[in-house]
Amino acid sequence: MINALGNDKESSFAAMLAGKTGVGAISLFDTEGFSATIAAEVKDFDPSTVMNPKDVKKAARFIHLGLKAAHEAMADAKFGEGIDYERFGISSGSGIGGLGNIQDNSIVLETKGSRRISPFFIPSALVNMLGGFIGIEYNLQGPNLSSVTACAAGTHAVSEAAKTIICGGADRMLVVGAESAICGVGVGGFASMKALSTRNEDPATASRPFDADRDGFVMGEGAGALVLEEYEAAKARGAHIYAELIGFGESGDAHHITSPSLEGPLRAMKAALKMAGNPKVDYVNAHGTSTPANDKNETAAIKEVFGASVPPVSSIKGQIGHCLGAAGAIEAVVCVMAMRDQILPPTINYHTKDEACDLDYITEGARKAKVNTVMSNSFGFGGTNGVLVFKKYEA
Repeated sequence: MINALGNDKESSFAAMLAGKTGVGAISLFDTEGFSATIAAEVKDFDPSTVMNPKDVKKAARFIHLGLKAAHEAMADAKFGEGIDYERFGISSGSGIGGLGNIQDNSIVLETKGSRRISPFFIPSALVNMLGGFIGIEYNLQGPNLSSVTACAAGTHAVSEAAKTIICGGADRMLVVGAESAICGVGVGGFASMKALSTRNEDPATASRPFDADRDGFVMGEGAGALVLEEYEAAKARGAHIYAELIGFGESGDAHHITSPSLEGPLRAMKAALKMAGNPKVDYVNAHGTSTPANDKNETAAIKEVFGASVPPVSSIKGQIGHCLGAAGAIEAVVCVMAMRDQILPPTINYHTKDEACDLDYITEGARKAKVNTVMSNSFGFGGTNGVLVFKKYEA
């Protein structure tokens, strides 16, 4: 994974456990006149390290970030000879895709005319080109799928990959969720909805999931990637198996284009647990956006699902911001690493109790724990919900 805390999974996870934050003043564009001027930007990243420098302009930043995460995941998977790439596909996810490129070329259209629009504009901005570029890079000839479901896209990319394998469409699927929408129209658009924190003078504490004084989310960017394999295929090649995906659930609120409902997330969580065989869950990685509506609603849904046995819950968005369509993929990686290392990431910036948010949010710092089963929640605009349940692999 790559995010505001680090450009690989180990450094970013270590920073997360240490309670650090990647939120700061926006440097990617001039924020003069904006009500929100902070974000969780990826730092010190050179796209020419993941693709031919001559081709960098052919792809938007979200694709660059996705390639970085994909390279790490594929290197970790250690595929040798004899892999059938006609049975190896890709499932990608992004909420908005190349929004910055859309903005820039719209300006070119208005100021210089249509003939000056970049010939790379369309293929650089399309969400499915995330899978397109990566599929070409790794010769992945199986299903090439793309989920565009707002902030649930990364999670849905995982469940779509699993469905493909379950249905026999592939033996292996590379999952990549990526997003980079920290641009004028992205920040300005969310700010106009009053969705963003305006705690610009104190960026480190601006995103405060479940805290009574939360005032909105902080935009983040990044990417997460996982390799999913059919169990016998992974076992046969001696793969290092981190975890099993034992359940996933999806639902639609059918309620409101932006405001969440209680029942939609509730149905998705119940469906994921039912598929998983209703296991004891040791940790919930919450959607936890730091918006007044989401955190209250998600807390109520979690309490409804687990009753008197609610496991520890945390949100990492205080540290890496809300990475929109990449969030679910990044959080899936974090969940798997939490099981690997038997430690739970904290919720930072929780200072004032909200009576409607009264769970164990791991606010004291990273917590050592016995972690065998985890749940990850993602909820998106339009009332689209996705939930994953992972189990630690025992050989």
